[in-house]
Amino acid sequence: MIDVTPIEIGSNTFLGITVLLPKTTLLVITGGSGYIMCGALDVGLLNRKLRDRKIIAGRAVGVRTIDQLLDAPLESVTHEAEKRGIHVGMAGRDALLKMI
Repeated sequence: MIDVTPIEIGSNTFLGITVLLPKTTLLVITGGSGYIMCGALDVGLLNRKLRDRKIIAGRAVGVRTIDQLLDAPLESVTHEAEKRGIHVGMAGRDALLKMI
C-alpha cells in the first residue's frame, strides 16, 4: 500500500509518502527542492555516484511514522543539503523548511 498525505509546516505544504513493503516501511517527505527519508536512503550513494544531480536530501534512522520523521534528528545529509544550511542533528521539519 502507498499513502500520500499533505503535511503543513507553517504556510508550506509538503507530501508525506508511506510505502508499506514486506518487513519494512519506506517513509519520505518531499517538497520544495529536496526530501527527507527513513534509513533506507543511501546518502553516500547520492554524494558519490549521483553528485552531478545535486540532490538535496537528509536521512533519519529509527523512524516508523511520518510524524517521527518530522521530529527525528537527521543522521546524515547530502553535500547539497549542507550548502542549504541543513546539517546532521537538525530536526526533519527544520530541514524541510530550508529546502523551500
